[in-house]
Amino acid sequence: MASPIRQLQVLDGENDGTLLKVAFASSDRRTVDQHFGSSRSFVFYGIDPERAELQSVVEFGELDQDGNEDKLAAKLELLDGCIAVYCRACGASAVRQLLAIGVQPVKVSEAEGIAELIETLQAELREGPSAWLAKAIRRTRGTPDQQRFEAMAGEAWDE
Repeated sequence: MASPIRQLQVLDGENDGTLLKVAFASSDRRTVDQHFGSSRSFVFYGIDPERAELQSVVEFGELDQDGNEDKLAAKLELLDGCIAVYCRACGASAVRQLLAIGVQPVKVSEAEGIAELIETLQAELREGPSAWLAKAIRRTRGTPDQQRFEAMAGEAWDE
């Protein structure tokens, strides 16, 4: 399995847990220019309608394209808690695995800027999220109905 070889973690005591975590497949930390499966690095931001904060940057070593089927495992693990990963392309198997862990793959045009993608996402949050984004927000924040169901599931039942 390809483990990260370098990881920069931004420590900031002001994050109150309300930011949505988003990943970008990027070789230069400014543009989305990598295929998900062969991406050599990811940039992670925390985003809400008014702010975007760099959270971390993770870099991988060289990945063989063939014969390295479990190369996705480390990447999928890193995306835990993300609502989306922006990339140039994503194979069908990777799409299925991402959706299974609640991460929406978002395909972008060649070398789209991360700053512009963040601005677009923030505008969508302010104006009313699309279906996938609304679902991701509910999943990360937990809706009252979901919380009520979880509380009921924890209760003892007599039959």
